[in-house]
Order: sequence, then C-alpha cells, then structure tokens
Amino acid sequence: MTTLAASARPVAGMFWMFTAGLSFVVMTALVKSLGTTMDPIQAAFLRYVLGLVFLLPALRSIMATHLTRRHLTLFGLRGIIHAVAVMLWFFAMTQIPLAEVTAMNYMTPVYVTLGAALFLGEKLAFRRIAAILVALVGVLIILRPGFREVSAGHLAMLGTALTLGGSYLLAKLLVRDIPPSVIVAHLSIWVTIALIPFAIAVWIPPSLRDLGVLFLVASFATAGHYFMTLALQAAPVAVTQPVTFLQLIWATILGALVFHEGVDVWVVAGGTLILAAVSFISWREAVLNRRDLTPPSIAPKL
Repeated sequence: MTTLAASARPVAGMFWMFTAGLSFVVMTALVKSLGTTMDPIQAAFLRYVLGLVFLLPALRSIMATHLTRRHLTLFGLRGIIHAVAVMLWFFAMTQIPLAEVTAMNYMTPVYVTLGAALFLGEKLAFRRIAAILVALVGVLIILRPGFREVSAGHLAMLGTALTLGGSYLLAKLLVRDIPPSVIVAHLSIWVTIALIPFAIAVWIPPSLRDLGVLFLVASFATAGHYFMTLALQAAPVAVTQPVTFLQLIWATILGALVFHEGVDVWVVAGGTLILAAVSFISWREAVLNRRDLTPPSIAPKL
C-alpha cells in the first residue's frame, strides 16, 4: 500500500527533489563565496554550531529516546567520520570549481552500495557491479589523470564521498532502533563535538558577514534535507533521483556566472555518467522491490 501511494505522486516527488537540489546548490555556492577568508575547518565547525538552532523542535524526541552503549558508540564513530567528511568538503570548495564538487559528490551512493555489500552482507548482483564500474569511469572522465593535474581538492572530494558513504552505512545500522529524525539530530550534535578540537587549532575571530553566510548555509542545508524528505515520501527514489542531475546544471551555471569558472564539458559528462549509474541501481532495486537493500541516496547531509 505504501509503495502504491508513493508511486501515485511522481510529479510532487520530482518537484520537491528539484527544490531540494536547488537548496543544496545554493548552500554550496554560499560556502564557495567565503573564499579563503576563513579556514575551512573553522567554517565547517561554525556551520554546525549555527545549525544547532534547527534541532530545537526535535529536543523532546532527543531527550525521550533511550540510547544504549552500542548506540552511543555508533553515534560517536559516525560523528568522527562525518566530521572528517565535512572538513574535506569545505576544503575542496576552496580548491576546485563548483561543478566538480557537485559531480564528484555523486560518488557517495556508489561507495554506499559497495560498503553495504562488504560490511552489511547485502547481495552485489552483476548489474550493481556493472553500474559501479560505469560510475568509476565517470570519475576518471572528471579527473582525467595524466591529461591534467589532479589537485588536493580532487583528492579531498574523493575522501568526502568515501567518508559520507561510511556515515550513511552507520546511519543504516542506527535506524533499526532509533527514529530517523533523532538520528539526524544526533549527527549534528556529535559532528559539532568532533569538530571542536580542530576548530580551536585554527581559530580566528569570525566577521559578522562570515557568520551570516554560514547561518544561511545551515538554513539551506536544513531546508534541502526537509524538501528531500518530502520528495521521498511522495515518490520512490527511482523516480526522484534523476532530477538530481539538475544540481550539476545549476552548479555549472552558478560557477560560470558568479565565480567566473570555466564550463568543463568533461566534468558534466563524467557527472552525468555517475548519476546515470546511481539512477540505474535505484531503478533496478525498485523493479525487484528488494526492500532489504540499502537505497542509494544522492544528497548526504553536509
């Protein structure tokens, strides 16, 4: 019944995913606008500190949820891994174009698929393996090693996608016992805690402008995840996921018009190939209706 209900509103699902994608791209552009005025680690920390205000509506649920030692261990481990991902992502934003950050972030669901097979015992069918190989070809098209320099920013984005995948898999373990809203809230809390020592090491007094920009980053990130939730409630992932391709289009346009970045057709081609592979995995699992498998998620929480 749930699947049928979800399938009955594909237009609504695509609209909310479109809105979510636009929110995420605006969030990314705002981070890019900070430039080098603030250390990426400090920027990441302040983004999470300022975002804690959005946890207030969930405070009662957080306090009422019983947590075991295992839950706390998983939350702590996830907070550390996700903190590394966020620091790498903020660093990459200062090093490479907006479109490349967006395109390479599409690799996260691929790492999730591999991780679910390696650590959660999920079946890795031939079609999934083929889609993963296609996605890896997409990465090679974007990076083009040997034809251009692979910078520290590119390596940081590869690390970002990998660590976000690990964070997602830990969330899958937690969601068996704890409501998703509480898991998201705890992520913000634990990431903030994990970032404290790194932020202290590079701390300089932030300007009011930087604080304002980072509060907007937190606002658009929260809005994006809310819209994405509405999208997934309205329609299956297989329907909404292809709409996320528009994130790459918006990022390319913003990069060119606002940040004067060149339009690299290879980046667009590689990102399209990665997204096509992820969308195929989503579609195939929807056809088989294998609900026990981890669905690819194109927009992990940053």
